[in-house]
Amino acid sequence: MAQNENKILIHACCGICSGYPIALLKELGYEPVVYFCNHNLDTKEEFDRRLNAQKIVCMYHWVDLVIEEYNHNKYLDYVKGYESELERGLRCDKCIELRLKETVEKAKELGIKKYTTSLVISPHKNFNKISSIGKSLSDEIEYIAIDFKKKDGFLKTNNLSKELGLYRQNYCGCEFAKKL
Repeated sequence: MAQNENKILIHACCGICSGYPIALLKELGYEPVVYFCNHNLDTKEEFDRRLNAQKIVCMYHWVDLVIEEYNHNKYLDYVKGYESELERGLRCDKCIELRLKETVEKAKELGIKKYTTSLVISPHKNFNKISSIGKSLSDEIEYIAIDFKKKDGFLKTNNLSKELGLYRQNYCGCEFAKKL
Protein backbone atom coordinates (compact mmCIF):
# COMPACT_ATOMS: atom_id res chain seq x y z
CA MET A 1 0.00 0.00 0.00
CA ALA A 2 1.16 3.52 -0.73
CA GLN A 3 1.86 5.83 2.21
CA ASN A 4 -1.48 7.70 2.05
CA GLU A 5 -3.48 4.61 1.20
CA ASN A 6 -2.49 2.62 4.28
CA LYS A 7 -4.22 4.91 6.78
CA ILE A 8 -7.56 3.72 8.10
CA LEU A 9 -9.83 5.50 10.55
CA ILE A 10 -11.21 3.05 13.09
CA HIS A 11 -14.25 4.12 15.05
CA ALA A 12 -13.71 2.88 18.60
CA CYS A 13 -16.60 2.33 20.96
CA CYS A 14 -14.25 1.68 23.90
CA GLY A 15 -10.72 0.67 24.77
CA ILE A 16 -11.63 -2.94 25.42
CA CYS A 17 -13.21 -3.50 22.01
CA SER A 18 -10.48 -1.73 20.04
CA GLY A 19 -7.42 -3.51 21.44
CA TYR A 20 -7.31 -6.48 19.07
CA PRO A 21 -8.76 -4.66 16.01
CA ILE A 22 -5.92 -2.12 16.15
CA ALA A 23 -3.35 -4.93 16.31
CA LEU A 24 -5.00 -6.83 13.44
CA LEU A 25 -5.22 -3.72 11.25
CA LYS A 26 -1.50 -3.17 11.78
CA GLU A 27 -0.81 -6.82 10.90
CA LEU A 28 -2.80 -6.32 7.68
CA GLY A 29 -0.56 -3.38 6.72
CA TYR A 30 -2.82 -0.52 7.72
CA GLU A 31 -1.86 2.50 9.77
CA PRO A 32 -4.83 2.82 12.14
CA VAL A 33 -5.98 6.17 13.45
CA VAL A 34 -8.48 5.72 16.28
CA TYR A 35 -11.60 7.86 16.34
CA PHE A 36 -13.42 7.98 19.67
CA CYS A 37 -16.92 9.22 18.86
CA ASN A 38 -19.59 8.05 21.28
CA HIS A 39 -22.43 10.49 21.84
CA ASN A 40 -24.58 7.52 22.85
CA LEU A 41 -22.92 7.15 26.24
CA ASP A 42 -25.44 8.07 28.91
CA THR A 43 -23.19 10.30 31.03
CA LYS A 44 -20.06 12.38 30.66
CA GLU A 45 -18.53 10.27 33.44
CA GLU A 46 -19.06 7.08 31.39
CA PHE A 47 -17.64 8.84 28.33
CA ASP A 48 -14.53 9.85 30.30
CA ARG A 49 -14.02 6.35 31.78
CA ARG A 50 -14.16 4.75 28.33
CA LEU A 51 -12.01 7.49 26.82
CA ASN A 52 -9.33 6.96 29.49
CA ALA A 53 -9.27 3.24 28.65
CA GLN A 54 -9.04 4.15 24.95
CA LYS A 55 -6.06 6.40 25.60
CA ILE A 56 -4.25 3.53 27.33
CA VAL A 57 -4.90 1.21 24.35
CA CYS A 58 -3.70 3.84 21.87
CA MET A 59 -0.51 4.42 23.87
CA TYR A 60 0.05 0.67 24.07
CA HIS A 61 -0.27 0.32 20.27
CA TRP A 62 1.47 3.62 19.45
CA VAL A 63 -1.42 4.91 17.34
CA ASP A 64 -2.99 8.34 17.02
CA LEU A 65 -6.27 9.07 18.77
CA VAL A 66 -8.84 11.60 17.55
CA ILE A 67 -11.51 12.48 20.11
CA GLU A 68 -14.95 13.79 19.22
CA GLU A 69 -16.39 16.07 21.86
CA TYR A 70 -19.19 14.41 23.86
CA ASN A 71 -22.67 15.58 22.82
CA HIS A 72 -25.35 13.29 24.22
CA ASN A 73 -28.16 15.51 22.94
CA LYS A 74 -27.02 14.78 19.38
CA TYR A 75 -27.58 11.08 20.07
CA LEU A 76 -30.95 11.64 21.78
CA ASP A 77 -32.15 13.73 18.81
CA TYR A 78 -30.98 11.08 16.35
CA VAL A 79 -32.78 8.19 18.07
CA LYS A 80 -35.91 10.19 18.96
CA GLY A 81 -38.94 7.95 18.53
CA TYR A 82 -36.87 4.77 18.89
CA GLU A 83 -36.25 4.95 22.64
CA SER A 84 -38.46 1.95 23.49
CA GLU A 85 -36.99 -0.30 20.79
CA LEU A 86 -35.47 -3.53 22.01
CA GLU A 87 -31.72 -3.83 22.33
CA ARG A 88 -30.17 -4.74 18.93
CA GLY A 89 -33.23 -3.25 17.22
CA LEU A 90 -33.84 -0.06 15.24
CA ARG A 91 -32.56 2.27 17.97
CA CYS A 92 -29.22 0.48 17.92
CA ASP A 93 -29.13 0.67 14.12
CA LYS A 94 -29.69 4.43 14.34
CA CYS A 95 -26.99 4.75 17.01
CA ILE A 96 -24.48 2.85 14.86
CA GLU A 97 -25.48 4.89 11.83
CA LEU A 98 -24.89 8.17 13.68
CA ARG A 99 -21.43 7.17 14.88
CA LEU A 100 -20.37 5.79 11.50
CA LYS A 101 -21.68 8.90 9.70
CA GLU A 102 -19.50 10.98 11.98
CA THR A 103 -16.57 8.66 11.28
CA VAL A 104 -17.02 9.17 7.53
CA GLU A 105 -17.06 12.96 8.03
CA LYS A 106 -13.94 12.81 10.19
CA ALA A 107 -12.17 10.61 7.62
CA LYS A 108 -12.95 13.19 4.91
CA GLU A 109 -11.66 15.97 7.16
CA LEU A 110 -8.43 14.05 7.86
CA GLY A 111 -7.93 12.95 4.25
CA ILE A 112 -8.25 9.26 5.13
CA LYS A 113 -9.92 7.13 2.44
CA LYS A 114 -10.85 4.02 4.47
CA TYR A 115 -12.69 3.36 7.72
CA THR A 116 -13.99 0.58 9.93
CA THR A 117 -15.34 0.11 13.46
CA SER A 118 -14.44 -1.91 16.55
CA LEU A 119 -18.15 -2.41 17.28
CA VAL A 120 -18.17 -5.64 15.28
CA ILE A 121 -15.89 -7.43 17.75
CA SER A 122 -18.72 -7.79 20.25
CA PRO A 123 -20.63 -11.08 20.16
CA HIS A 124 -23.71 -8.93 20.83
CA LYS A 125 -23.34 -7.01 17.57
CA ASN A 126 -24.37 -8.20 14.11
CA PHE A 127 -21.39 -8.03 11.74
CA ASN A 128 -23.48 -8.11 8.55
CA LYS A 129 -25.84 -5.38 9.73
CA ILE A 130 -23.04 -3.07 10.85
CA SER A 131 -21.10 -3.70 7.63
CA SER A 132 -24.20 -2.90 5.58
CA ILE A 133 -24.67 0.39 7.44
CA GLY A 134 -20.96 1.20 7.06
CA LYS A 135 -20.92 0.49 3.32
CA SER A 136 -24.07 2.54 2.70
CA LEU A 137 -22.77 5.80 4.15
CA SER A 138 -20.25 7.00 1.57
CA ASP A 139 -19.05 6.56 -1.96
CA GLU A 140 -15.89 8.56 -1.19
CA ILE A 141 -14.70 6.76 1.93
CA GLU A 142 -14.43 2.98 1.70
CA TYR A 143 -15.82 0.91 4.55
CA ILE A 144 -13.48 -2.01 5.29
CA ALA A 145 -15.57 -4.88 6.63
CA ILE A 146 -13.44 -7.02 8.92
CA ASP A 147 -15.11 -9.39 11.35
CA PHE A 148 -12.80 -8.84 14.30
CA LYS A 149 -14.56 -11.67 16.21
CA LYS A 150 -12.90 -14.26 13.96
CA LYS A 151 -9.73 -16.08 15.06
CA ASP A 152 -10.63 -15.57 18.75
CA GLY A 153 -10.65 -11.78 18.36
CA PHE A 154 -13.07 -11.23 21.24
CA LEU A 155 -10.94 -13.41 23.53
CA LYS A 156 -7.74 -11.63 22.42
CA THR A 157 -9.19 -8.17 23.00
CA ASN A 158 -10.46 -9.20 26.44
CA ASN A 159 -7.07 -10.65 27.39
CA LEU A 160 -5.34 -7.42 26.36
CA SER A 161 -7.84 -5.35 28.36
CA LYS A 162 -7.15 -7.48 31.45
CA GLU A 163 -3.40 -7.16 30.91
CA LEU A 164 -3.73 -3.37 30.69
CA GLY A 165 -6.19 -3.19 33.62
CA LEU A 166 -8.83 -1.37 31.58
CA TYR A 167 -12.19 -0.19 32.85
CA ARG A 168 -14.80 -2.76 31.82
CA GLN A 169 -18.35 -1.58 31.29
CA ASN A 170 -21.34 -3.89 31.66
CA TYR A 171 -23.71 -2.28 29.15
CA CYS A 172 -23.52 -0.94 25.60
CA GLY A 173 -23.68 2.68 26.68
CA CYS A 174 -27.04 4.39 26.40
CA GLU A 175 -29.57 4.80 29.15
CA PHE A 176 -32.11 2.77 27.16
CA ALA A 177 -29.85 -0.31 27.21
CA LYS A 178 -29.75 -0.15 31.02
CA LYS A 179 -33.55 -0.35 31.23
CA LEU A 180 -33.85 -3.57 29.23
